[in-house]
Amino acid sequence: MKFSFRPSEGAFYELFTRAAQNLVRGTELLNELALPGVDVQSVSERLTEVEHDSDQITHELYKKINSTFITPFDREDIYRLGSLLDDVMDHLEAVGNLLYLYGLTKLPSLPREMHELVNVLDQQARLTAAAMPRLKSMKDLEDYWIECNRLENEGDQAYRMLLVRLFSGEYDALTVLKMKEVADELEAACDSFEHVANTVETIAVKES
Repeated sequence: MKFSFRPSEGAFYELFTRAAQNLVRGTELLNELALPGVDVQSVSERLTEVEHDSDQITHELYKKINSTFITPFDREDIYRLGSLLDDVMDHLEAVGNLLYLYGLTKLPSLPREMHELVNVLDQQARLTAAAMPRLKSMKDLEDYWIECNRLENEGDQAYRMLLVRLFSGEYDALTVLKMKEVADELEAACDSFEHVANTVETIAVKES
């Protein structure tokens, strides 16, 4: 019989799951920006609320680590995974805030490639939210990190095509500077999702 000295309670997994569900809420809000007549200020404010909730979840996670004698897997990996999930949310919030503060949604339309990037982020968020509960069993996770990495490559391609469009002469110089900052945050969010997936892969390998 195999004995386990790991805790049976699932507080850590619940916190990871809640954090990932907030990422889905974040990408859903960014998708609203493609809707005609959208209240951009409202989207930005709601993104900030979700980001604050994510911060609270991260603090709860850190507190839990510091008050738990035996953690379900390495403390460093728990810290890293919690921190990376929080990083993604920070980038999503930045996208919404910058689009609002820079007044970019007043343009006739945002570049198609920007919406493609948001779509990639939405897929990554849903994959991540579905994967977090599976950490408890460490099963059926490989497809998650493989697909998340594939989507990150798709996001990189959309980001490069967005840069091509920004520097094509279609937009004035100031608009290009503003949209480049938003594009960088979108690309950073894609990368951060991949970092989360890579960390999950590392944890799964260690625990196998």
